[in-house]
Amino acid sequence: MKIGIVGLPNVGKSTLFNSITKAGAECANYPFCTIEPNVGVVTVPDERVDTLAKIYNPQKVTKAIVEFVDIAGLVKGASKGEGLGNKFLSHIRETDSIVQVVRCFEDSNITHVNGSIDPLRDIETINLELIYADIETLDKKLDRAKKMLKADKKYQFEIDTIEKVMAVLNEGKCARTLDYTEEELEVLHDAFLLTMKPVLYVANVSEDDLQDPYSNPNVQKVVEYAKTENAEVIPLCVKIEEELSALDDNDKKEMLEALGLEESGLDKLIKASYKLLGLMSFLTAGEPEVRAWTIKIGTKAPQAAGKIHSDIERGFIKAEVVSFDDLMKCGGSMTQVKEKGLMRSEGKEYIMRDGDIVLFRFNV
Repeated sequence: MKIGIVGLPNVGKSTLFNSITKAGAECANYPFCTIEPNVGVVTVPDERVDTLAKIYNPQKVTKAIVEFVDIAGLVKGASKGEGLGNKFLSHIRETDSIVQVVRCFEDSNITHVNGSIDPLRDIETINLELIYADIETLDKKLDRAKKMLKADKKYQFEIDTIEKVMAVLNEGKCARTLDYTEEELEVLHDAFLLTMKPVLYVANVSEDDLQDPYSNPNVQKVVEYAKTENAEVIPLCVKIEEELSALDDNDKKEMLEALGLEESGLDKLIKASYKLLGLMSFLTAGEPEVRAWTIKIGTKAPQAAGKIHSDIERGFIKAEVVSFDDLMKCGGSMTQVKEKGLMRSEGKEYIMRDGDIVLFRFNV
């Protein structure tokens, strides 16, 4: 799953990406790799995996991963070819969701591209470029549908759906602000609309605002705006995150304690990005390996088993499941879990839950 990081110049976007990739590089559980100069793969922080690793002392530990793409080239007019133009838009089109970095701090030494700090104006600048690109995409799709209507009346529904979205886009609003039926989503699926992608706003604050970022008026503006899109906002100080990402685990812990923080903003961002995509993890645990497996929320047991191996899905018999929380209540002892009747036997219709520890039974 790819998450694109976007933002205007001098808002902290590249520094944030560099911090993310440094954090990934220092993680021993998953080898950091740079697929391209602007792509980094990092692990999703998961205390449950760390705890299970202490219990089982496995040969291998594997956490879930998220891929971040540093998307450069956004300037006003990108949709018309300014800056990197179409290249920028194609990079966003390839991502599953967007993290938009907005500057909420004042610093006379760091010039803002528009001369002053206004996070809502910055958000609007980016969104308008994506909206213009979506309007162009839908214009072409609408023309094709109108031509096909002459031969087949079923295209009227497609036309109605496109016009519904176009009306919102022409008001300067993103397509994700609308509610859709399954049939409408099917019509729009192959349009790959940029403003349909889920978004997470990162409010970049100063170190002084770190203790109470929501008291910053600029952060408040971003939070209020995000509500209109059902989006989430994570305030963090990119400058501090860059410093934290260069430290080893012990020094990082000491610095977080000194700052009065329970976890880094990057950890919060990575976890929130994972959830933004509608993803969750189930766990497998044993001496060979402790591992978090990524699945979509709502996945049934056989399809979850297929993540491990297609043969397990094909020959699925049942899933023996215990929740991570129940295991912890039993002091990490599977023997106690079974004695207390907390181990469940689930069939093909079982919908997986986040934090399920599973042993799949199958026969091929």
